[in-house]
Amino acid sequence: MKFFKRLFSHKTIFCLLFILINSFYSASAQKEATNKKWNFLAEPYLMFPYMNGETGIGNNLILPVEANPGDIFNKLQIGAMLFLGAQTDKWAITSDLVYMKLNQEITPGILIHEGDVTAKQLIWEAAGLYRISRCLEVGAGGRINYVQTSVDALVKVIPAGTEPISGRHHKTWFDPVLIVRWKTDVKDKWLFQLRGDLGGFGVGSDFTWQLQGYVGYRFTPVFQLSAGYRFLSTEYYAGEEPKDFVFDVNEFGPVIRFGFNF
Repeated sequence: MKFFKRLFSHKTIFCLLFILINSFYSASAQKEATNKKWNFLAEPYLMFPYMNGETGIGNNLILPVEANPGDIFNKLQIGAMLFLGAQTDKWAITSDLVYMKLNQEITPGILIHEGDVTAKQLIWEAAGLYRISRCLEVGAGGRINYVQTSVDALVKVIPAGTEPISGRHHKTWFDPVLIVRWKTDVKDKWLFQLRGDLGGFGVGSDFTWQLQGYVGYRFTPVFQLSAGYRFLSTEYYAGEEPKDFVFDVNEFGPVIRFGFNF
């Protein structure tokens, strides 16, 4: 009788151990599956950009660019900005698209009497990132730049007078970029992100760099809102002297992002 009691007791202990071990491994497997799950983010956003630098066609038509958000929105004919991201616990894939079409009057100067410049700009960046610590990711990607510039101006001539000059040009180039991104949250509600990259290296632009910083709040599991600042600098020169195309422009300003998680 004691033998059966002991056997029953041992069986009970073994069953309990089996249940505990099975539960532990099931929970681990479930946690691992959850960690491997992809999370997706779509963020249409709005930038209030300032611009300064120079752009132009040939040495005779290199013109200064200087505009504030009021100037740009007054001259903006069309614009679209969209960020897409996919993330696991280790990997992230991102896509960032910016398209703008602007028309701006040329500020009179020593050479230019009057005129205007129309610019279309498309920037599309795709990147892959790997998380090396809880908050820090590093990666690489590339930016495709498309710029179309049209210039119509009256140029001052000696001894006195003006003559019309115009030009149309477009360029497409690719810039490889190296990326560092720091991101964290507080109780999955307050969101913080700082992202920087540099690239070009003479492959496309002579040099390009970008810095972005954001603070956000997740109102629901689906919707979040972020605000921050973005600075993008591009130094691109095409052709030997005289340059047939120049785009040396800084674009910077506040950003509002509307995020949807799924």
